[in-house]
Amino acid sequence: MTVPRTVGGLTFHRCINYGSYWQARCLVAGLRRRGLDAVILDHRSARVNRAEWRCALSPHLPAPTRPGDRAAYARKARRFLAAFERLPLSPPVCLEQPGDAEPYDLVLVGSDEVWNLRHPWYGGAPLFYGVGAPARRLAAYAASFGNQPASDRLDPGRAGLLRRFEAISVRDDNSRALVRAALGRAPDLVLDPCLQFPPQAPASTGEFWDSVLIYGHGFPDWFQAGVRTAAQAAGLRLVSFGYRNDWADEQRLDAGPEDFPATIAGAAAVATTFFHGCVFALLHGRPFVAAASDYRANKVRSLLRLVGAEDRLADPRTPPASYHAALGTPLAPAVGARIAALRARSDAWLDHALG
Repeated sequence: MTVPRTVGGLTFHRCINYGSYWQARCLVAGLRRRGLDAVILDHRSARVNRAEWRCALSPHLPAPTRPGDRAAYARKARRFLAAFERLPLSPPVCLEQPGDAEPYDLVLVGSDEVWNLRHPWYGGAPLFYGVGAPARRLAAYAASFGNQPASDRLDPGRAGLLRRFEAISVRDDNSRALVRAALGRAPDLVLDPCLQFPPQAPASTGEFWDSVLIYGHGFPDWFQAGVRTAAQAAGLRLVSFGYRNDWADEQRLDAGPEDFPATIAGAAAVATTFFHGCVFALLHGRPFVAAASDYRANKVRSLLRLVGAEDRLADPRTPPASYHAALGTPLAPAVGARIAALRARSDAWLDHALG
């Protein structure tokens, strides 16, 4: 088998979501650092674009969006669109009908919820299962089924499509169980691209040194109360990043994706319901506490177990002292050591999959 010279990364790179943007950017940057001619396969869909914009402008549906917030969310979305065009992209490919593009030596599917059949607008798109992908070879790196539970076994047709992949790795236990049930063998667990191929350390403005950064939405009342009490006791303000949270002291709704790493890196601590809120807190060594929302529970719980940071996960029974500890205590050295070991394991998987 020869080392592939051209690689197309196939993921959700046009989602108006900080984590989706950065995992796509980090993956292709990491592949390029390996000497590969790597680009992101720029799939387009008018249907998906409409859904993304509807979600971007009204992320709290069915709750209405305030007029002022809608304008801020529109600025945020335009910043995302500009950032997308600065990514290393292939010529446009139609999501629904990929056509006959010149094949890449390897198409690497993932990361993100590329195989989630429950995704509200990408779910079931055949391209992410390799159908019509311009590929001589197929592999999957850190793929996920998102909130699709392992009890939803894949039908024989989908399982057959996965058998066409020469190598498969996933990023969470739930996805591992689904692939094992479909193929009769367990895929490797690897790191999300943002942890595997960290972007260059950003220069912090120092603006948020006295802040707990709130990243996510739909926070349960018990989590809000725990975070707010701990922040007040520590003399920290609450700043909501990217989404409105009325329990925060300040709203930063219109930040673009390139603002995200520096904001996390410069915060005193992070409180999040999002997978990549945890990822970037881990990456920059920030104290953090997380709540596993129904939609993101599979990937958040699995990530924290994988890196040995389960103590950062709160639930309705978590006592106030645990919030104080999570938001005021640096990550244990063992967490960094675990991430380093997982990087080595993920590198080994890539060495195999790339040739």
